[in-house]
Amino acid sequence: MSDFIIEAKNLMKTFSLDAGFFAKNDKKVYAVNDVSFGVERGKTYGLVGESGCGKTTTARILVQMYRQTAGQVLFAPKGGDSPSDISTFSRSQLKKYREKVKYVFQDPSRSLNPRMSVFSILTNAYRYSSLWNGKKEAREVAAHILEEVGLDPSDLDRRPAEFSGGQRQRISIARGLLMQPEVLICDEVVSALDVSIQGQILNLLHDIKDAHNLSFLFIAHDLRVSCYFCDTIGVMYSGLLMEEAPAADLYKTAVHPYTKLLFEGSQGRLEKGGDNGEVKTILSSLGGCPFAHRCPHATEKCRKEIPEWKTAGNGHSVRCHLF
Repeated sequence: MSDFIIEAKNLMKTFSLDAGFFAKNDKKVYAVNDVSFGVERGKTYGLVGESGCGKTTTARILVQMYRQTAGQVLFAPKGGDSPSDISTFSRSQLKKYREKVKYVFQDPSRSLNPRMSVFSILTNAYRYSSLWNGKKEAREVAAHILEEVGLDPSDLDRRPAEFSGGQRQRISIARGLLMQPEVLICDEVVSALDVSIQGQILNLLHDIKDAHNLSFLFIAHDLRVSCYFCDTIGVMYSGLLMEEAPAADLYKTAVHPYTKLLFEGSQGRLEKGGDNGEVKTILSSLGGCPFAHRCPHATEKCRKEIPEWKTAGNGHSVRCHLF
């Protein structure tokens, strides 16, 4: 049995389509549909897919920014007993859980308060944690973490607007590291950066992972970046996990037509003028493969039946009638 530090089991999440006090409750968006995967201790799991596929919603369920409609999130901390279902946690237990599982947002220019100093940003939540031992020690810890992410301790008194995009992302990563977490959820942390800066941030995350023995959930839309950084990759489409495989093998063993499409797109090999469609918003329970309207190999069975999750061996699984 795999040693999962955090595991999603049959997660589902629906949102009301309308907003406001007088919204109708009978219209829903099915954002996550029966998603299951696990992040192994000390490893990196990549959740990959186009915008709107449900990967960020899934990640936010893991830290309970959203409550799942159905399913479980299990957490097994270091030195703990059997995995615990976080939906049963009390308020104080959830607070401690969020110290161990930290979230790094996609856009640091929006997630970092421009009116606060870097020191205040780093320690705003830290001062209410179980690790707080006073402002003097917090400043020492914050200075050390800033050095670890490639910034200078003197930057503690500066404000986010004084930094470049890559430097602001380093501040976001430092904020996530301050509470000595066991899991870091990185939500599209390099997607808004230049290619050269992307490489620097990915190398930094590699070093942090080794130094702290961290486990990562890495959210991305670029399969090339994910294959470089991750140990295992799960490919999502319309709230469903379509394929999962070791990252080192996926580029040559990909089975699902959607995974192949993502690889072609990341390598610039899509046919010019080809209509590759986009992720559709799911407004009712799935009655078939959600990718059927874009798949060149789709049959009537694909449109009427949801494919089963099948194991192909060597850690490779796929959800496709063609397999």
